[in-house]
Amino acid sequence: MKLPLNDQEQFGLRLGLVARLWRAEIDRRLATFGLTESRWLTLLHLSRLDEAATQRELAEAVGVRGPTLVRTLDRLEAEGLIERRTEASDRRAKTVHLRAEAAPVLERIETTVAAVRAEIFSDISHAEVTTCLKVFEKIAGKLGGAETAMQLMHDIQMDR
Repeated sequence: MKLPLNDQEQFGLRLGLVARLWRAEIDRRLATFGLTESRWLTLLHLSRLDEAATQRELAEAVGVRGPTLVRTLDRLEAEGLIERRTEASDRRAKTVHLRAEAAPVLERIETTVAAVRAEIFSDISHAEVTTCLKVFEKIAGKLGGAETAMQLMHDIQMDR
């Protein structure tokens, strides 16, 4: 006989589920514009970085391995949305830059992300969100120290 999951067990399972459902809803809405999750997520992260990122840094921000990102970047570059430049200081490293042609695509992405977020939080209070953020920060700190907690906060700010 299986015992029911306790609250902590449910928390971990639901956390992953909510993240997948949230991305899937954005993905579903952006699919009408021909955008896959890998493409819109890459463009969104790139647009929110302070400066041009190396392919390695961008892969870390998106949460994928370098070779996976390369295929996405190849397609985005072929569509004229990004360009890769060789770094003068390290000819092996390439930085990724948005092109002006990406602006309307990014506007669609930002509008869609904001709409989904508004619907999700429509009946959730600011206090509930603040409490949840504090819990996430504590958990992230225990899993990977201060760096993980700071990255979590960065990722949270990315969805604004």
